[in-house]
Amino acid sequence: MTLIDGKKVAADIRAELAVRTKSLEEKYRKKVGLAVVLIGDNPASQVYVRNKIKACEEVGIRSFSHYLPAETTQKQAEELILSLVADKNVHGILIQLPLPKHLDEKRLLALIPKAKDVDGFSAENIGSLAMNEEGTVACTPLGVMELLKRYHIDTKGKRAVVVGRSNIVGRPMALLLINADATVTVCHSKTENLKEECLRADILVAAIGKAKYITADMVKDGAAVIDVGMNRDEDGKLCGDVDFESVKGKAAYLTPVPGGVGPMTIAMLLCNVCDAFERAER
Repeated sequence: MTLIDGKKVAADIRAELAVRTKSLEEKYRKKVGLAVVLIGDNPASQVYVRNKIKACEEVGIRSFSHYLPAETTQKQAEELILSLVADKNVHGILIQLPLPKHLDEKRLLALIPKAKDVDGFSAENIGSLAMNEEGTVACTPLGVMELLKRYHIDTKGKRAVVVGRSNIVGRPMALLLINADATVTVCHSKTENLKEECLRADILVAAIGKAKYITADMVKDGAAVIDVGMNRDEDGKLCGDVDFESVKGKAAYLTPVPGGVGPMTIAMLLCNVCDAFERAER
């Protein structure tokens, strides 16, 4: 079994991006810029934002951080987003979720134009993905595709099963695999005979949000198993959607949690920001 080391791949990507951002700065005489908006005092969100800002600094992306109090009004939030949309030094805008409950999340996200939507969540970017056209793709599923590519796991003609249908992971993941010539099945909580569906998979992507849900009896011998889950087990230990210990004896490739898909998300966000910069400047 080959362990897919997302931590190493993400580090390699950041090193590549450091060279790329320097080249872009020399060519266009300006820095790549990402604006990060954090509203409220969610501790997990604060950690995520710090990690994103640190990663930006590492690769040479200029970060514009905006911290707003939890009592920020819808109007105030919208005014900030619109100012960032108009700012030519900002090439990507990221609103850290979740937002305080009184704010209209969909309305705020809709203010970000396709060109600056580096999360890839907008209807326009999802539409471009569905049409297999140029656009920005959600960072986590894009990270999965990059892991498959760098570990030379062929998708062409292979049967892929995605367990989970969220707008953030499952749906874009399925579209990416379809665009990569895989035969794709999407499973979810209402799927009948889930075990049988999973057993058909050459590539199995688990993104259902249930700790250790995918067990060895659900995995085809020699499959590539990608675990997108991030959960806590009965002992409070971090774990994925895949029962790692049992599945590692059957899978040919397997991502660990932590250290698998997780580190790829921020790495691909940085890639998306650089891509947005190039599209804006060319």
